[in-house]
Amino acid sequence: VQLVQSGGGLVQAGGSLRLSCAASGIIVSLNELGWYRQAPGKQRELVASMFRGGRTTYADSVKGRFTVAGDTSKNTMYLQMNSLKPEDTAVYYCNAEFVIGGTGSTWNGWGQGSQVTVSS
Repeated sequence: VQLVQSGGGLVQAGGSLRLSCAASGIIVSLNELGWYRQAPGKQRELVASMFRGGRTTYADSVKGRFTVAGDTSKNTMYLQMNSLKPEDTAVYYCNAEFVIGGTGSTWNGWGQGSQVTVSS
């Protein structure tokens, strides 16, 4: 199983970006997805999560602006980011745990990261 991220880039404050996290491999179901970010000189922080069944949670700093979603037909998860602020500038990572194959075993891994830069 592999996670490949796309999206990100440079945007002005108030703009929007969408990050994608595509999973490849024999995936049965998603247990949990997390979108993290790490700004220079700061620790990696969790900004959004999605759990089996569709429940989502968000960090207070992004609540109401970011939305996490998944497309099971494409094995792809998304982070829609609206009303972006300069303080959202960071490298964003997806982390997912899947049930894989036919044995019920789980796999947990990270995407390669996507740079998001928000200019003021």
